[in-house]
Amino acid sequence: MNMRARLPGGRLAWILVPVGLVVFAGANAHLVYIAFKSQPECVDHLKVADKGGGFRAAKSAC
Repeated sequence: MNMRARLPGGRLAWILVPVGLVVFAGANAHLVYIAFKSQPECVDHLKVADKGGGFRAAKSAC
């Protein structure tokens, strides 16, 4: 007689947890990839402050 109590869905958990971790890691890797891939080029912006309320870059790379 088997004395160990088995929880329902125990085998399913051993499948779903690793799959969930792989999906989580893949989603994070995708976000990092997109963050590096989508670096914007120089865009037009105000070079000096004006009174018109326009925005300018805090530290321009151009």
